[in-house]
Amino acid sequence: MNPEVQAVVLGVVEGLTEFLPISSTGHLIVAERLIGFKDTGEVFTVVIQLGAILAVVWFYWRELLHQVTRLFQGSRRARGFWLNLVVASIPAAVIGLLFEKAIKAALFSPLTVAITLILGGVVLWWVETARKEPVQENTTDIKTEPDLDSVTLRQAALIGVAQAVAVIPGVSRSGASIVGGLLTGLNRVTATAFSFFMGIPVLGGAGLYSLYKARNALGSIPGGSLALILGTAVAFVTALISVGWLLKYVSTHDFRGFAVYRVIAGVLILVLIATGVMR
Repeated sequence: MNPEVQAVVLGVVEGLTEFLPISSTGHLIVAERLIGFKDTGEVFTVVIQLGAILAVVWFYWRELLHQVTRLFQGSRRARGFWLNLVVASIPAAVIGLLFEKAIKAALFSPLTVAITLILGGVVLWWVETARKEPVQENTTDIKTEPDLDSVTLRQAALIGVAQAVAVIPGVSRSGASIVGGLLTGLNRVTATAFSFFMGIPVLGGAGLYSLYKARNALGSIPGGSLALILGTAVAFVTALISVGWLLKYVSTHDFRGFAVYRVIAGVLILVLIATGVMR
């Protein structure tokens, strides 16, 4: 498989999984092993992740502009919105800066991904089973508008702590933050949308920081600039589709389908490891 095709495959994986509660990092680790992709500078996945983040900015540009406008108008709710994002981003940023190298060295493996996918699936199933939020069955009147103004500073802080657990590959940043939102009392649509917005500073900041550190390794990317452009563009498009689909999906479904997928995927990875297909 040539580098350009590999880039497209990884772009699809990144875009489709970044905002679903199934771990994009975990899927990328497994996909890279399966297709033989070797990025010695570890910069390719960082750059295409920025493509996925750009998709969220594109999807929510009106809301983001609205929140910025309200902020300069002195809106208390707008201040609360931006403060919530800052507070929710702090735990993951601190953990990432302090333990990034140790985590990558010890935990970035298919085995870790398999275990955390399964455990995360069990947790997601338990959370949805324990909660009392009904599933909307009237598909003719789907409501996908989140109530972001209802998110409190305490909820944002707790969601941020939950998100920080996702530094372990396979946990899923979106999955951890959505579970955190559900456990603090947010409805599915609001918890999902808040997770999307949290991804902008967390993933965007981490991506730009990692890109700066690895700027001298850009030339080591298999396929060069063409592969990088292809992967980023594909990640942007597929993430844009994924974000819109997920908001509609959670309006009429709970997250137990993703829980089942996580467990099946985790078991499959364990089988691939046991049979020597992947290490």
